[in-house]
Amino acid sequence: MNETATTGSTVRATGSKTQNTGSWIRPTLRALALATALTATALTVPPLALASTTQDQTVVLTIRHLNRAGAAASEYTTRVTGISGPGQDVEQNVHDPSGTVTLRLPKGRYLLGSEVYPLYQGAGTDWLVQPRLDLDHDTTVTVDARTTSPVDVRPPEAGAEPRHAMSFVEVSHDGQTRSMNLMSSAAGLRVAHLGPAAEPGSVTATFDGYWIGERADYGLGYRFTSGRALTGFVRRPAADDLATLKARAADRDGAGGFGSAAIQPSHGTTVGLTTELARSGTATFHVTPERGTWDLAYTTPGTPETPPNLYEAQEVPVRAGATLTHTFDNAVLGPALDQAPDARPAGVRDGDRLALDLPLLADGDGHAPSAPAFRSAATTLHRDGVLVGTHRGAPGRASFTLATPDRARYRLTATALHGSGTRAGRTTAVWSFDSAATAAPTALPLSVVRFTPPLALDGTAPAGTDLLVPVTVQGPAAGQGLRSLRVRVSVDGGSTWTDTPVTDGAVLIRNPAPGGTVSLRAELTDTAGNTLDQTLGHAYRTR
Repeated sequence: MNETATTGSTVRATGSKTQNTGSWIRPTLRALALATALTATALTVPPLALASTTQDQTVVLTIRHLNRAGAAASEYTTRVTGISGPGQDVEQNVHDPSGTVTLRLPKGRYLLGSEVYPLYQGAGTDWLVQPRLDLDHDTTVTVDARTTSPVDVRPPEAGAEPRHAMSFVEVSHDGQTRSMNLMSSAAGLRVAHLGPAAEPGSVTATFDGYWIGERADYGLGYRFTSGRALTGFVRRPAADDLATLKARAADRDGAGGFGSAAIQPSHGTTVGLTTELARSGTATFHVTPERGTWDLAYTTPGTPETPPNLYEAQEVPVRAGATLTHTFDNAVLGPALDQAPDARPAGVRDGDRLALDLPLLADGDGHAPSAPAFRSAATTLHRDGVLVGTHRGAPGRASFTLATPDRARYRLTATALHGSGTRAGRTTAVWSFDSAATAAPTALPLSVVRFTPPLALDGTAPAGTDLLVPVTVQGPAAGQGLRSLRVRVSVDGGSTWTDTPVTDGAVLIRNPAPGGTVSLRAELTDTAGNTLDQTLGHAYRTR
């Protein structure tokens, strides 16, 4: 049996692929992390297992299991979990080879889920879920596999091979939330709702299935809110019903190798798909807009000297018929701010502490690497021109303790040297701002400038041509917060700089001869008087 069941109180696990394609399950704290899937272990429960409560507060629950032939099932896994009332903390995995289990439980509302396994190999699993099991008297529940109906979800590519799927049910009642899920093959699953309906809107049911196609992979996810679990489910989306996500892997150092690209829905307990991706190359995924936003990720190959880097594009909006492409690990490397509405500030003043946590070497699309490759990095803080301290280590990360709470002018400098030889680059950002001690964590007014030239996947641009390079300001200086912006360009490694006007959000650069480099510098002042002086040495090369 290749199915894996997990259940519990909004429990979410994580995992990673082990072959060319694979899956993971999302944790409560959203991340595309590496771990293994949680697996429920069936327990043999003796008849009338007593809960830790008095006799008059308990009832007897009998669960009968029938297979598709209507006979007593011996191969099954069943879990009963409390939602509310005296039994809200109960969690029971039960099994008896006779097919019938009897146990004593505290009164209350419960969630019951059962997987009845097939009579023969390859027949598929029956998953039956009762989202509302009110135990206020002795009760018998019959889990009958004959009541299930097929989950028939297929991509439009006839030859696509089914991989894995996650079926999930979450129930809320009386301020409590519990869930159950089943990880199975993307084909052959049958499901059914058991018992009465729960309150309208209290049950969320999802199905996320994945297929491997000839030129693209598929993620077909659906999410429903009602008072019932699913009984059967059929979806046959056409190609035009799907959105397309593309992950492009850059290869700036020409090392080649194979990394991996991955997708999964952004929200809820879910399973994702990971597939091998050559560097440089492109992975294509077709996904369902009905599931909401999707997360896209890329992991570099890594070497014995350099650990793999994970890049993520989270909560990517998708639309039927539209294609969105994210390029990972390409130039220009530079500072970037998280643009999500609830993002943590890159710099914080908290009482007498000042801390910086800013991706200084984000890739050309603004994705922050999990383990940025650098040769050296330092962050320095001055107060009214006097050195406070210097931290060496991870680029853009440092913390300082200040000796006085008085308001002062601070200069915060972060620098990182990366690459080697002609590919070596130096990223430097110098911020100046006024600050005083705060009663609560307060964001520092840090802005950055992003340069996003259209480059080949080796990080180069055509030599001797004019290149239009978009320029974007992030942070307090963005939009109406900008007082002034000056951009300069160097084609001799920073020995000389040429002012280049920003017109309609871009600068026009004349690329040097083949094998040359272009360095970029931006100086800005926001409307509050805070400044940035940012230099990207050897930002990109020419070919």
